Amino acid sequence: MRPAQASSIGEWQVVHWQVVQWQVIHLHAQTPSKPDVGTPCNGCGICCASEPCPLGMVLSGRRHGSCQALRWDSDQVRYRCGAISAPASVLPAGTRWLAPLLSRLARRWIAAGSGCDATLVAAMANPRTSVI
Repeated sequence: MRPAQASSIGEWQVVHWQVVQWQVIHLHAQTPSKPDVGTPCNGCGICCASEPCPLGMVLSGRRHGSCQALRWDSDQVRYRCGAISAPASVLPAGTRWLAPLLSRLARRWIAAGSGCDATLVAAMANPRTSVI
C-alpha cells in the first residue's frame, strides 16, 4: 500500500453541510463512490481526504486537510487507514515497535466496521479530466 500517485488522481468537490463550505480533494481515479451514511465503509477515502479524524490528527500533526495516514490499496482498489494496514509507516522511527499495538487499537479508535459516518456530499469536479 502506498499513497496515491499524481498520475492516478481525480479531483473531487466536497461540501461540509454543517458550515456549507466547498473543498477540493484529490483521490485516486478508481476511488469508489461515497456510500450513504450508516452503510458499510467501501474505502472511498473522502472522509480522511477532507480532514483527519482525532487519531489522524495525532499521526499527521495537522487538524485540516488530508490525513497523512490515508493509504491507497491498489490490490483492493480502495483507501485504507495506514494506522491499521501499515502502522509502522505512520509512526516516527523511534516508535515503530508500537506498530502491532497501534494496528489493534486503531480499529476501535476510528470505529472500523461501524459504517460510514461522513455527512459530506461529494461529486467529481470534472469526471472527464484527471491529472496525468
